[in-house]
Amino acid sequence: MRIPERLLPLVDQGAIDEVIRPLMSGKEAQVYLVRTGEEIRVAKVYKELDYRSFRNRADYTDGRRVRNSREQRAIAKRTSYGRGLDEQAWHTAEVDALFRIHAAGVRVPEPFEFIDGVLVMELVQDEHGEPAPRLADLALSRDEAKSMFDHLLREVVRMLCAGIVHADLSDFNVLLAHDGPVLIDFPQCVDPAHNNNAHRLLVRDVDNLTRILGRFAPGLRRMRYGDEIWDLYEAGNLRPDSPLTGKRRQQAQADTSSLLAEIEDLERESRERREALGLPPAAPPRAPVILSDPEPEPEEQVTPSPSKRKRSRRRRRRGGGSQGNTGSSQGGKRRR
Repeated sequence: MRIPERLLPLVDQGAIDEVIRPLMSGKEAQVYLVRTGEEIRVAKVYKELDYRSFRNRADYTDGRRVRNSREQRAIAKRTSYGRGLDEQAWHTAEVDALFRIHAAGVRVPEPFEFIDGVLVMELVQDEHGEPAPRLADLALSRDEAKSMFDHLLREVVRMLCAGIVHADLSDFNVLLAHDGPVLIDFPQCVDPAHNNNAHRLLVRDVDNLTRILGRFAPGLRRMRYGDEIWDLYEAGNLRPDSPLTGKRRQQAQADTSSLLAEIEDLERESRERREALGLPPAAPPRAPVILSDPEPEPEEQVTPSPSKRKRSRRRRRRGGGSQGNTGSSQGGKRRR
């Protein structure tokens, strides 16, 4: 087949020898089946920002930092240079995560090369040597679903112990290889030590697994492992083999931050639906009106009329005069 333009630099550098065929296309990247020497591998070509359908990217980039402070300021200001750096950091996040969790024993495709926005990595194969199917394409028995859930839940725990939350775990991001399930697609992964959304994203990953495999094993739907795993992580007690019960936390331990985050998600979805339907943005909520007791009106001061003032002065004069006369007569009698 004709070699895609994005793969030409890898052919020139000898990272790949032949492009066999396209393998799949997702919201983040186009994946090709390639040959390097005698090995068949995959080349993941990341899509440019304008051609990606991944939304709410800020939830995943929160807390991501680059080493250079100047570059970090450029990213924060969203300059053209900063947007290029941000795009590069988005691509390299998956490469860094793959190397880290592969070393921690998590079953993921082994990464080999990352050149010009193209990641060359291991091809996950089924028992016939063909590209492994996705979990979304399989039907499982009850026992198979329970076994798959236990295995994937331990992978989630092992990743968290290594400092990674997948943040987009679904049945499309799990391949069933000949030796067990393999996790893929990590560009949106987050660092739980720095991302404020990590708790919510971890719980969502676990709930997705519960919902997906609960179709085949309904008993899984009653289990609530996400918050339990996070509580152990926050307390510093999480280990790859930590025992888990799957019990819901007590109501007194409700996480208000998660509730607020869910409310924000609902508001965001409402905005996106209105945009998709061509409706204007919803009016902002009105500020609450605080009712208070009315202030008492000042008493009206009545100005006396001129006639009343004159009568008042005459009464004062008459009163003063009689008192003076009485005093004089009494004084005269005393003198006698």
